Amino acid sequence: MTPRDVAEAETRTCDASLSRAFEFLGKRWNGLILGMLGQGASTFSELKRVLGVGDSTLSDRLSELTRAGLVKRTVDEGPPIAVSYELTQAGLAVMPAMQALAQWASDNLTEEKCREVR
Repeated sequence: MTPRDVAEAETRTCDASLSRAFEFLGKRWNGLILGMLGQGASTFSELKRVLGVGDSTLSDRLSELTRAGLVKRTVDEGPPIAVSYELTQAGLAVMPAMQALAQWASDNLTEEKCREVR
């Protein structure tokens, strides 16, 4: 290793913003919930049915996404009372990146390739 290689290796860092994004969006269900809500507002039961996630986990993730400002929770007083979830402006802003990631996965991370890795 040359002195220049050592200097470059010492100055390389992981982008903190990118790290936070993957830590948050990579948390199980967060990305999928955002992807579903990118198609329009949904109720808790719709999200649960389509994603196949348990009540407690879905509730935790929706609360987390709401606190982060990506999802808005709306209560319709009814009767019956209905709760729906939709993306905020910040949530909508991440959708182009999510769509690009989905396209990349479609092109490069096929089911066959994933099976080969397992």
